[in-house]
Amino acid sequence: MKVLDTKLQDVKIIEMDVFGDHRGFFTESYTKEKFLENGIAIDFIQDNHSLSVEPGVLRGMHFQTPEKAQTKLVRATTGVIYDVIVDIRVGSPTYGQSEGFILSEFNHRQLLVPKGFAHAFVTLTPNCNVQYKVDEYYSKEHDGGIAFDDPALNIQWPMPMDKLVLSEKDTKHPTLAEFDNPFIWEEK
Repeated sequence: MKVLDTKLQDVKIIEMDVFGDHRGFFTESYTKEKFLENGIAIDFIQDNHSLSVEPGVLRGMHFQTPEKAQTKLVRATTGVIYDVIVDIRVGSPTYGQSEGFILSEFNHRQLLVPKGFAHAFVTLTPNCNVQYKVDEYYSKEHDGGIAFDDPALNIQWPMPMDKLVLSEKDTKHPTLAEFDNPFIWEEK
């Protein structure tokens, strides 16, 4: 298992060992002991799974506010996605910064998204299955989001805006500046 740092504070790319041959591959997508050995002591309590049938489906920028904030471990089990996160923790050295990652069935990478980050992905291929672990249950009262197209964030999505497929909910999130932000960064 490899744990790679990113430019955003506390965000990690996880690469599990993959064993392949002419039949396909085998990997342990999550082994608590290996995560603990690498300093990742998160108690994941729920697995989520989404299917997006066409390229250009954008889901996000989502998060849950405190007291129900979630850490996520995200992976694409089929297809290819461009996954984007934004640090929304007031006072963080990387506050307001974003970073994007390709997650796919081919690279087997996983993205560790800490509490206090807005998260979104756009599908680059048809029939993308995205699975993610969370360390807190869904709470409608704590469900939140910021605008995927907030000009201040300057996120470079890999396809034209008119090709994106969004839910009605995801077209109505406030910008980061408009969001009444409860996330505060704490130095570790």
